[in-house]
Amino acid sequence: MANRDKPVNSLGSRVSLRKDGSLVLTDVDGATVWQTSTNSSSLDVERAELLNSGNLVLKDAHGKILWQSFDFPTDTLLPNQPFTKSKKLISTLGRGTFGTGYFSFYFDNDNVLKLMYDGPDISSLYWPDPDYNVADNGRTNYNSSRIAVLDDSGNFLSSDKLQFSASDMGVGVKRRLTMDYDGNLRLYSLNSLTGFWVITWEAMAEMCKVHGICGKNGICIYTPQPKCSCPPGYEVVDTSNLNKGCKPKFNLTCSQSQQVKFVQIQQVDFYGFDLNYSESISFDNCRKFCLEDCRCEAFSYRLTGEGRCYTKSALFNGYKSPNFPGSIYLRLPMSVEASVSTKLNASDACSRTNVTKVVVGSPSMYANSSKRLRWVYMYWFAFAVGAVEILFILSAWWLLFRRHGAAAPIEDGYHVISSQFRMFRYPELKKATKNFKEELGRGASGAVYKGVLADERVVAVKKLADIYQGEDVFWAEVSTIGKINHMNLVRIWGFCSDDKHRLLVSEYVENGSLDKHLFPPNFLGWKERFKVAIGIAKGLAYLHHECLEWVIHCDVKPENILLDSNFEPKIADFGLAKLSQRGSLSSMFSRIRGTKGYMAPEWALNLPITAKVDVYSYGVLILEMVKGIRLSSWVVEDSEDQEAELTRFVRVAKKKIRCGEDQWMEDMLDPRLEGQFSRNQAAKMVEIGVSCVEEDRSKRPTMGSVVQELLECADESHAGSPHTK
Repeated sequence: MANRDKPVNSLGSRVSLRKDGSLVLTDVDGATVWQTSTNSSSLDVERAELLNSGNLVLKDAHGKILWQSFDFPTDTLLPNQPFTKSKKLISTLGRGTFGTGYFSFYFDNDNVLKLMYDGPDISSLYWPDPDYNVADNGRTNYNSSRIAVLDDSGNFLSSDKLQFSASDMGVGVKRRLTMDYDGNLRLYSLNSLTGFWVITWEAMAEMCKVHGICGKNGICIYTPQPKCSCPPGYEVVDTSNLNKGCKPKFNLTCSQSQQVKFVQIQQVDFYGFDLNYSESISFDNCRKFCLEDCRCEAFSYRLTGEGRCYTKSALFNGYKSPNFPGSIYLRLPMSVEASVSTKLNASDACSRTNVTKVVVGSPSMYANSSKRLRWVYMYWFAFAVGAVEILFILSAWWLLFRRHGAAAPIEDGYHVISSQFRMFRYPELKKATKNFKEELGRGASGAVYKGVLADERVVAVKKLADIYQGEDVFWAEVSTIGKINHMNLVRIWGFCSDDKHRLLVSEYVENGSLDKHLFPPNFLGWKERFKVAIGIAKGLAYLHHECLEWVIHCDVKPENILLDSNFEPKIADFGLAKLSQRGSLSSMFSRIRGTKGYMAPEWALNLPITAKVDVYSYGVLILEMVKGIRLSSWVVEDSEDQEAELTRFVRVAKKKIRCGEDQWMEDMLDPRLEGQFSRNQAAKMVEIGVSCVEEDRSKRPTMGSVVQELLECADESHAGSPHTK
């Protein structure tokens, strides 16, 4: 991109290849704003040429390249464009802008590819994970060649051993690697059918780990999308741009007469700017370190089996995470209001923060005798409260040991307590389900039972089959699933891993599965069918492209789509593929996952499994929603006739669409609808369904593009229909 910080006018500017061999960009007034470097070889330039690779080149009469745009990347790297130590990808400032931003992708002096925030106030490396060394991050700094390339198949290879691949890996797809304005490095693939770019790989799974994304004093929170917010006692610098951070409403001085307090924000930390770091230290001593250093703006205290204390000289790179085992304690003047109900000021003010006031004073606060007396009383009060708390904890531990033989590790226990996602004990779930009395359903992965927890939440408890692995791996996987949150996915509340028992606890969805409402003798109106089609697509798109770790469902079918009281769809069993088959071969994968009739052809061909298997299953599902009957084969013994039914439906649909018949839609739809449907929506669903069940997976759309297509006709008015009849 030429002259990105001072773009030319859209009308009247021009690019010229001059006789001296230079390529020149001029503005409407004729002023030169950019040109290729002029040297002796420039005189040999005969022509400018845009190659099929996307490289703009200047060539001499013999075809030799004398200058090329590939040597001057902006924010994007194209396939086969060499990326070397002299090059950087630098983001734009924001969506729809072109100016130089603050995030960059480059080879650092240690020969390792990194992502860095270089803003007005600070510079900070955030990828690969700065908490680990080069080897722990899977890189090497022993190769000084510093070169990387993205090939035609979607594979990225680097001299520092960084390797990744597009989720739709294969030739024939246009791709680009872009340093986005939000600080994430993403690989995009172009969907030739829809014209949309879709994400097929990204560096940062958790966007709140991107440094500088919320500016000074800002905190990044998930709502569930990342939002910038301000801590208690702070306000936004610019209400139109929350990325510019927050400013204090107070003036914190080093005067010993100023009374101060600490305000705790649970599960929040600010990365870096540590004045002091101590291990195996008590909370009181950590607080004292901050009090005695007037540079200290806050301290972080972590409970990870031993007390860890970090005092902070500045508040940058703030983030809130259910996985952070500690809290930040802000140092504020006593006069600043910061109540327990204080909200983080996100743009939609939606995430309420757990804020607790911890009142202390500066050392000179107790200079006279009356204040010393008050200090003594406070000590005795704190001692009494602490004694009661210790007795309570010891009693709870004793009961836990007595009932279960052993307590969970301290660190794991804190993770469980600090999140809505928690670990259950088997006797607890046995009691909640009344000894697994009421069975809601049963599948290859296990049976599901209805239960009521002690807090009166109604839940679904799934007893997983014996195919699931050891406790450590199971813990790691369910922790990932516990972070996934989307309105069209069944919410996972927790799990159980007692001895041989493996159970998942999820929300109870009132109206049961889609098959019980769609197929005869039951009936679902058109409005609800289209709503369900969009919801399922959104849920799958989130799993494939947006969630903290990509998850392929591998078993999309009506029985795994649950409907809530408003007939909003929720995808169930979305984590079981991850739980059962991490790292295994695709042949074993196909033996366990998938349902015949909804399974993509690549299962039988033993090809690598990608997100396109879910796209195929979704295609079968929405065609069944259009027709109102089973088109898949899994429920009957005579599978050949049923399998031919899907093939026949797709062949007829393709023919009618191609021929443009006027009444083709009525012939394809469920006759029970009696004309109560939107023609445009029905046509769109058939077209999408047909494209999703293509045998060649490269021709299938992504779920992201499916969502966009459906949303384009979502607001069309159509005849109403009841939920069921």
